[in-house]
Amino acid sequence: MPHEFLSDEWMDAVEALNHEAPEPPAATKDVVINLVVTDSPFGDRESHIAEGQFQRGLDESAGTTMTMTYDVAKKLFVDQDQAASMQAFMSGQIKVTGDMTQLMKLQTVGPPTPEQEAFQARIQELTA
Repeated sequence: MPHEFLSDEWMDAVEALNHEAPEPPAATKDVVINLVVTDSPFGDRESHIAEGQFQRGLDESAGTTMTMTYDVAKKLFVDQDQAASMQAFMSGQIKVTGDMTQLMKLQTVGPPTPEQEAFQARIQELTA
């Protein structure tokens, strides 16, 4: 059953899938990025990405924080719309504080593996 992106039910479902997540690319294994999403239907939401997995709450070890609106976050993390993400970043809709090299590491990763694509498809299936 699909859940609204970033709802408690969606986070529960994503966290339940994390044990099935494929191995992240070596270049991003140590990347931890905090995410602050504003204007969601549930108020501001805080999460982080560590070892390629979406997790609830901020991580104190993260040296980078990205702040964006709910609509931008959904385009970036669910739709995987890189063009919309780049446009949002260039227009200031994505604000980055901290160590920018962490984000640059993500850009060095090549195309997704079949396992990564399958995992992303599962996330999209559970997202309303």
